[in-house]
Formats: sequence, C-alpha cells, structure tokens
Amino acid sequence: MKKILVTGGLGFIGSHTVVELVQAGYEPVIIDDLSNSHISILDQLTTILGFKPQFHQVDLCDEAAVKNLATSIADVTGIIHFAAFKAVGESVAHPLKYYRNNFYSLINLLNAYYGKPLNFVFSSSCTVYGQPDNLPVTEDAPVKAAQSPYGNTKQIAEEILQDMIASGANYKVVSLRYFNPVGAHKSALIGELPIGVPQNLVPFITQTAIGKREKVTVFGNDYNTPDGSCIRDYIHVVDLAKAHVAALKYMEEESFKGYDVFNIGTGKGTSVLEVVNAFERTTGVKFAWSIGPRRDGDVEQVWGDVTKSTEVLKWKAELDVDTMMASAWEWEKAIANKPL
Repeated sequence: MKKILVTGGLGFIGSHTVVELVQAGYEPVIIDDLSNSHISILDQLTTILGFKPQFHQVDLCDEAAVKNLATSIADVTGIIHFAAFKAVGESVAHPLKYYRNNFYSLINLLNAYYGKPLNFVFSSSCTVYGQPDNLPVTEDAPVKAAQSPYGNTKQIAEEILQDMIASGANYKVVSLRYFNPVGAHKSALIGELPIGVPQNLVPFITQTAIGKREKVTVFGNDYNTPDGSCIRDYIHVVDLAKAHVAALKYMEEESFKGYDVFNIGTGKGTSVLEVVNAFERTTGVKFAWSIGPRRDGDVEQVWGDVTKSTEVLKWKAELDVDTMMASAWEWEKAIANKPL
C-alpha cells in the first residue's frame, strides 16, 4: 500500500480523511501535536478501521523533530498537510502565533522531504477569494487582499508552494480550497471537536441545542441576500475527505506535472438562517437563537464553481445539508454521553 503522511490527522477533517484513505487502499501515517485535537480520536479511528493506524506526536514547528520524522518515515509517497491554526478571530488577536505555526510547519515539512518525488495535498481555503466579484467563484478568480492573518497564511502558503514548484522541486502539489466543512462520520465516532468556544456555526448550533451554550447569534440579517443572512457553501466533511483521495489519484497520473488548485464545495450557497432551519427540521430539536449585529470581517456571500473538480478530479459532493445537520447532531449527542 502507498504510505501517506497525514499532518493534523487527529483533527476534524484529518481524521475523516484517514478513514477515506484506508477505504481507498492507502496506508495513512498520522502526525499531530495534539494542540487542537484529542488523542482519544486515535481510539475512535481504531474502532472504525478495525486496526490502530500509525501515529506520531510531532510539533511540525520543531525543525529537528521534523527532520527526524522524515528520516524514520522515508517511504511515503504523499503528504496531506492539514496541520494549521484556523480560527479567524484568534488570528486577528494573535497574528504572530498564526504566522509562526502555519508557515514554520509547512516549510519544515517541505524541507525535510525535499528531493523525494512526493505528491503533496495542501489544505487551503476559499478565504483567498475574499468577497468575489462574481458568483459562483471559479479557480481563475483573483486572489484578494486577506481579511485576516489566517486568510493571509493560506494565500502566502499557496505562493510558497507555487514558487517551490517553479524552482524545479521534485514535488507534485494540489491545493484544495475548502468552503465550509460540517457534519460527522455516520458512525458518530469522529466529528468536529472544537476546543473552547466554537468558532464555526454548526458546532455552536449543536452545543446550544444540547445545552452547552446559551444561544446562537446570527450575525446580521440585513445583507443583500434572500433572507438577509450571510451565504456560504457548506460541504459534508466526508465528501471533503474523499476529495483528498481524488487529489492523490490525480497526481499519480503521469500526465500531471507541477501545481494545480481546486474548489472543494457543493457549488451551492446556503444561508445561515437556512442552516438553522435545516437543523431544527432534520433533528426535530429547537434551540435558542437570535439576530445580532454584523460581525467584522464576514464576507456577505461566497460559494464555489466546482466544475473543475468534477471534471478533472472526477469528484463531486454527494451529501446534502440535511445529512450534514443530522450527522453533526448524532456526533454531538455521542460526545455528550461519552466525553472524549
């Protein structure tokens, strides 16, 4: 089996991708420093997979530790790089923390495996588009000035990867620009597990519905959208995980050279209020929510054109918003009954 290094592999998207890699016949090797994840997820993955995947606790910002890792695990054919800090608000308050972590980890990893013919999947973001001039946004849309240090790290990281490829490095690279991943695995054994107050809408909804939070605030209902709330492209995390497998297979084709980028979403916009309504409709659970003022830095509406990922990667999102909400709720109930 082809061995794939998965950095941040115990995190939300990483853990689901580990499952999909195994199902596709790959051997994942999980790397995580546990700064924003839980070691208990390794046991949950073991239950799902039927065996314990290889795991190494490594801080990718530690250059010596990463070099040792590359020496001890030299026979990898690919790397999927999830490991990064990702909270927009926190990045505004602590920009140096984000620049240090998100850049050092990437550069150390690339340097450690430099010279090896590797397929590298980078976890990027639709934040690189800002508020697009046209919707749905395509991969050819201009990258706009970042609205947060987090967004800036994604933009610059993409530039680092492109510059590296242009220099003749023996890598193949695909950057996947995610939209808004939500939901959980059908087993309810893995899902989104934010540390502290959730920064994203759906875990805040599920935590409020189960009684951990007082209420959900919808930030603004006066945007130029059908119901006044912001619109995003929400994608089930399992669909997103499968996109990483598709990216690896694409790079394994002899015809692929250099660097490419893909939007990974459903191609459909869903408003915040539609997500709220979908949760209540799907689960039958009502929760406290109210309208609040707009939040600084929020983009009014963004969803992606996924024609390229459908045609080139042979991948397409299959799970709808109702499935996303139902699975997120089953996961929330599971961790309430069995704290991780």
